[in-house]
Amino acid sequence: FYRSSRLFFLTCLFHCLAAPLYKVTLPDFLLGDQLTSQVQALRSVQFYICHYGWGDFRHRTNTCTDSDAYNAFLFIVAAFPYVFRLLQCLRRLFEEKNAEQGYNGLKYFLTIMAVCLRTAYSVVDEEHKFVWRMLAGVVSAIAAIFCTYWDLVLDWGLLNMTSKNRWLRDKLLIPQKKVYFIAMKKLVQILNVLLRFAWLQTVLDFNFAFMHRNTMVAVVASLEIIRRGIWNFFRLEN
Repeated sequence: FYRSSRLFFLTCLFHCLAAPLYKVTLPDFLLGDQLTSQVQALRSVQFYICHYGWGDFRHRTNTCTDSDAYNAFLFIVAAFPYVFRLLQCLRRLFEEKNAEQGYNGLKYFLTIMAVCLRTAYSVVDEEHKFVWRMLAGVVSAIAAIFCTYWDLVLDWGLLNMTSKNRWLRDKLLIPQKKVYFIAMKKLVQILNVLLRFAWLQTVLDFNFAFMHRNTMVAVVASLEIIRRGIWNFFRLEN
């Protein structure tokens, strides 16, 4: 069923994996953006392969997660969706000579640094945690501010003071302007800030007493999917 759709999806996925080698089209970078919201799902796949592939499920243990190979793949799995988007931005920068793509690439580079530093913080020895915690916190905060600004101003085309629809964009799909203001308020104040804080909670060691750490990871991952759905709507409209 839907063979053409599956083939189209696989083609776009291949273009993402081979980002610098193909001209970047709208479906390609949209799929790349979706992959950046699936990091936790990819890490779950990594854990399942480790847990069942190494036979830990027979003894109800997770000894494979202590291996150097597993920790190395934590970095790879977390960073590679952002690496593909960075390569797509560089391809467009050199092909289109558009400086905006350079700044977009910088956004993904900062995110890669933040992800890698947070991962490093989670696996280093206790005696080195303070330094990694400070580095991860600072870079994560910078990346969060940059990403939030880019979402609203560049990807969505909002907060434009010179637009005929003040603080919005010139062309609107939905005639009721309040929908956009509500979306900006909810996304920025609730989802974006909450999710950026959730990023930081990995280095602040903030946890709810009534919620297991792994449950919190699942909740944050689910909220990220919702945030990406909202982002998709306004990004495609723009």
